[in-house]
This record gives sequence, C-alpha cells and structure tokens, in this order.
Amino acid sequence: MSRETNVERQQPRGSASPQSQGGFSQSQGPSSQPHSSSSQSQGTSSQSSHSSSGTLSSLDTVSTQELYSIPEDQEPEEPVPAPWARLWALQDGFSNLDCINDSYWFGRDRNCEYCFDEPLLKSTDKYRTYSKKHFRIFREMGPKNSYIAYIEDHSGNGTFVNRELVGKGRRLPLSNNSEIALSVWSNKVFVFFDLTVDDQSVYPKELRDEYIMSKTLGSGACGEVKLAFERKTCKKVAIKIISKGKFAIGSEREADPALDVETEIEILKKLNHPCIIKIKDFFDAEDYYIVLELMEGGELFDRVVGHKRLKEATCKLYFYQMLLAVQYLHENGIIHRDLKPENVLLSSPKEDCLIKITDFGQSKILGETSLMRTLCGTPTYLAPEVLNSFGTAGYNRAVDCWSLGVILFICLSGYPPFSEHKTQVSLKDQITSGKYNFIPEVWAEVSEKALDLVKKLLIVDPKARFTTEEALRHPWLQPSTSRKRLLEGEAESADPTKRLAVCAAVS
Repeated sequence: MSRETNVERQQPRGSASPQSQGGFSQSQGPSSQPHSSSSQSQGTSSQSSHSSSGTLSSLDTVSTQELYSIPEDQEPEEPVPAPWARLWALQDGFSNLDCINDSYWFGRDRNCEYCFDEPLLKSTDKYRTYSKKHFRIFREMGPKNSYIAYIEDHSGNGTFVNRELVGKGRRLPLSNNSEIALSVWSNKVFVFFDLTVDDQSVYPKELRDEYIMSKTLGSGACGEVKLAFERKTCKKVAIKIISKGKFAIGSEREADPALDVETEIEILKKLNHPCIIKIKDFFDAEDYYIVLELMEGGELFDRVVGHKRLKEATCKLYFYQMLLAVQYLHENGIIHRDLKPENVLLSSPKEDCLIKITDFGQSKILGETSLMRTLCGTPTYLAPEVLNSFGTAGYNRAVDCWSLGVILFICLSGYPPFSEHKTQVSLKDQITSGKYNFIPEVWAEVSEKALDLVKKLLIVDPKARFTTEEALRHPWLQPSTSRKRLLEGEAESADPTKRLAVCAAVS
C-alpha cells in the first residue's frame, strides 16, 4: 500500500490512477532491460485501455523478456566435497582412492565400495588370499569435534598396519603415513594419508607439485631422508633434506664462489652406475631437497646388526660391488669421504642382491669444511690422514679405501675394528696408529685371503694402502675363489640389457 502511494506521488498530476498503476507495473521490469525498450514500454503503458473494473490486462501487468539457453560449459558446477583422506596404491592392480564418504569397504565382493576386481590383480597369486570383505576404513567424530580415522579387519588372513596385525573384528586408529598390508605384513598395498593433517605445507611448493611427502626413513648428521611418491607415476623415491642453516652453507658459499651447488648436483645427476644411487631431482629452497631412487632392502648396517655378522660369501658379494662403485666415483673425480654401512643400501631383503652406494659428493653440497667437521664427530670410518690433517685437506682418494677396509672388517667379524669400548686408548689414537681390535676366535672362521685383504686396506700410510684397482685384483675376489653371476637390477643406461655381473662365492 505504501509503495503504491509513493509511486502515485511520483506520477504527473492529472494522470488516471489505473495508468499510474500501469506505470508502476512497468517500472518493476528487469534492470538489465535496454533503456529504449523501457521508454517504449512506458509509452505503451500510458496509452493502454483499462477494463471497467479499473484493472489492467495481463499484458500490462507482466513484464516480458526473451529467454536464452545457457551453454553447458557455463552451468554452475556442484561443489565437490573435499576428501578427508587418500589411499595411495603401492601395487599394480590397485588404484588410488580419495575418501569423501565416512566409510568404505574393501574386498572381492562387488558390493564393496572399493572392489578388488582389476584383471591384473585377479591374475596374481595373492588374489585368492583376499577376503570378500577384507577390511573397512571409516571415520568417527572424536573429541573437540575432530574426526578419527579407523581401519577395521574383517579378513580371514589378516590386515596389517605398519606390520601390526589388526585382528579380525578389531579396529585400529589410522595415523598419517600408515602402511596397510593384506594377508601378510610384507604385502604392502596402500599408504594412508590423513589430508586433515596439513604437514605437506612445510615443504616447498615446487617440491609438493611433483612429490607427495611421506614418512621418515632415517636421519643422520648430514640430513634427514623421507619416503615420497611421484605424483605422475606413483613410484616411490627417497628425498634427502639437508639443512642449510645447520651447515652454514650460505656463508661458506660466499667464502668459496666455486661452491656452486646446483652445478655440482647436475654433475652428480649424470653419474650412471648400477652400484650407485641415482640422483633424480634437486630443489634449492630454504633447505636442499635431493630426490634419490629408493632401495627397498634397507641399509647394510641393519643387515649386519640383524645377522650379527655376514657369511663370507655374502661379504664377498657385497664388497665386490662396493669396490666397483667407488672405483667409478674415483674415475669421475669424486672422493666419497663418508663411506660406512649406513651409506650402502640394498635392493631387496634377499641375501643375494644388488647394493648401491649413496651420499657421495656431499663435500660438493656442504662444502669441505662443513662436511669434515660433521664426520669427525663420529670418526669410526675415517682414515688416519683425515684426522691428522683436518682443516688442511691433505688427503686423496685413499681415504675411501680405508673406509672400505673398515666396512669389510665389520661385515666379516660383526664388530668394529676401532672402538673406545673397554680401552683407555682414544678412538683417534687407535685409528692413527692402525691398532685395530683383533679377536682370534672370531676371525678363526674367516679365510686367510679375506683377512689379508682387510689388512691391505687398513694400512696407515695412504701411499702403501691398496687402491680399488689393487683390491679388485686381490686373490679373494678372483675367479679361482668366486664365480660370475647376474644379479637383479639393471644399469640405468642407454643399453637396457646391460646387467651387472658380480662375484658370488663358491662354497
């Protein structure tokens, strides 16, 4: 009523009320209507006749406009709910899953939200070990209005989370980066990523664009190593993170203009040997991120600790490969400087496997002073000349041969040659004098030829110490005591058929 009154007050004096109403009706048309049409409509309104009852016809009261069809690509899309978790498939035949619903069943049953029905999966030996309803992943509301993710086992052969059996009818909470295995603990099928935990944001964007970061594989004086997944291929890689601040890399680089890390990394990326870890990528951000190929068999250190000591035949198999790798590094002008069992990686849990050397070229990344300061904190594997000439860099590739001798000693005996355990002699004095701890009853089980090679490598004088070439010619590694065989693993080279022949001892 008030609006009509207001509009009437705006009409010219002497206008009929119905015409005023008609003017009001036309004024309510779409604001997007062209001005010319508006004025024309107003003219029509003022001339329109009205019924005897004083009301306008429907043509006068309803504004009209032409209707257009809206292209499909301009239709507003329904918002897609954000996933709360992601399952990253680790095997062929399984696919990734973004969890949007609150519950998902997994199994061979077609009624499962995630059905094990891929032909490639059905052709595997493990397929029949999976239950029709093997497990369920779901989330429930927890304290402080936050969700908790769970896995529930419904299988006959078991569901495992980080090697722990869940147990039929039982549930376990799932944490970020949990590994899910089916039927046996080693049959890892998924990695669970909790997307509500935004720990990915701590990494540089350029790194996150290429890789999904996962759990910590290990850490040491020179950095931390993370498991990661290539976004495009789903392949697992290892990413080493080196803190610039910890090593004062920035100031050292300014002091040494020749220390161009990116250039050095490019040189290291070109190295190609079956027994050397391949550097795949490099990111220079607040810290250094070095992307490496992943070795599933773990470190030689853990292998030795787990077995107390290695069989001599196994030692020969691994050591021959180490010599080939270090020889290749030396031929390319690289001194490793940090050879130790933790930096020798194994391709598989099998005893006969390919080994690869990692963490080479760190002096090119950290700088000579920073690296040696770090290594001298734990000098078990350092050569005497390194300890005697710290700060003067008065040593050469012979330092690696000493470290190889220490590694061989540990593999054959199960204990280190130099230790401060049960002795008053400092570690440095033991090393610089070459006085290693020899336990006759332990070494009684080792061949004279193997012991002789150890002695030739642990000579204090670097000029008299065996080189990699001399070690490779030593009788312990000759065909008379070993045979050639092909091991799993290929060289990443132009020739895909090239495989490494290594020595396996004949008992």
